[in-house]
Amino acid sequence: MLPVSSHETRLDGASLDGVLREVVETLAPLDRTPCSSGEREAAEWLASRLRAVQGVEVTLEDEPSWGTFPPTLTGLGLLASAGAALVLAGRRAAGALVAAGALAGIVDEAQNGPRVLRRLVRRRRSTVNLIARCQHAGEAAGTLVVLAHHDAPQTGVLFDQTLQRRLYELAPSVIERAKTPLPQWWVGVAGPLCTIAAAARRRPGLARGGLLLGLFGAAIVADVWRSQTVPGANDNLSGVAGLVALAELLRERPLPGLRVLLVSCGAEETLQDGVRAFLARHLHELTPGRTCFVNLDTVGSPHPVMLEAEGPVWMEYYAGPWLRDELAACAERLEVPLQRGFRARASTDSVIPSRAGYPIATLVSMTDWRSPANYHLPSDVPENLDYETVADVTRLVYELARTLAGSPDARSPMTASAPPL
Repeated sequence: MLPVSSHETRLDGASLDGVLREVVETLAPLDRTPCSSGEREAAEWLASRLRAVQGVEVTLEDEPSWGTFPPTLTGLGLLASAGAALVLAGRRAAGALVAAGALAGIVDEAQNGPRVLRRLVRRRRSTVNLIARCQHAGEAAGTLVVLAHHDAPQTGVLFDQTLQRRLYELAPSVIERAKTPLPQWWVGVAGPLCTIAAAARRRPGLARGGLLLGLFGAAIVADVWRSQTVPGANDNLSGVAGLVALAELLRERPLPGLRVLLVSCGAEETLQDGVRAFLARHLHELTPGRTCFVNLDTVGSPHPVMLEAEGPVWMEYYAGPWLRDELAACAERLEVPLQRGFRARASTDSVIPSRAGYPIATLVSMTDWRSPANYHLPSDVPENLDYETVADVTRLVYELARTLAGSPDARSPMTASAPPL
């Protein structure tokens, strides 16, 4: 078992920094591939660390998962290529049908659909979620759920930032204006669409394009499949460290008017298996209208950012814009330079509670060239983390919690007259 310490000093300045570094530096050496023994060891250490904080109740919950996404998407890319080959061989109807199946599977995976294919063809495995309850004496006006995830991603050439950094050096103003990344998942969707169009219009050139795009997409994802899992200091031990620091802050400065759940999910890098299971299990206790979410995902880059929407294939705006406005007001009070108006082309755990109607604010961070620092790269190690940003985000979420709790000098937008959960 990894060693666990307890911090009794006040969490200001160096003390807060020490908590954040303790979590990141302890867990980064573990191979936290989703559904692995390292992912479980990380969750168990976190449970011990949080139990050392007075007033925090911690549970670990085993949940189903189907492993990382690259194997499924590699197969779907090859299936799309097979559809294009059938069209080129003159079997247009069969090729279009195969391509349509590949297209449906890719969209289902990328856009967080019901995951029909994954459940049919992949072996069911197990991940682990951690739930820490910080419920203090007094009547609770509502519930704030703070999310992070303790698993880590695989790397691959797909995540190389050389070109984007070079573009920033050549035309910084162009990159600085961009608040939505290029849709990488569209490459996977374009192949089967070309094949379907080729079958309908009898255009072999489109079928050849579909074949090449399918093979290219499969090769890119297969490269991720074969690549190592990175230390994940930024993605997402920065968020996990924020959870532990929040627990310490809530011990030191309790908020009786609010119930806070600190939730570290497993299998986020499978494309949200962990948070799906958390919401399914705990939906009964998360009363609509009295529950909101904040997601801390990759908050260790130089510039803190709040997302407004996400969508690998099409964009989905998050529920509860009032919560994001409230968080922006908190940032202004604390003089945290929080940037707004950004949208993600990757999926995060935020989309699952948002679809259920819960207000959610997603906090991430970026470099000058509009990418999370060391995102899915072997260089995502503790020494490359911007701990000042992580500390700012931690204080920002505590300030939001203080506001939601209805502190005497903070306006509470939640209904205090409703019965406690």
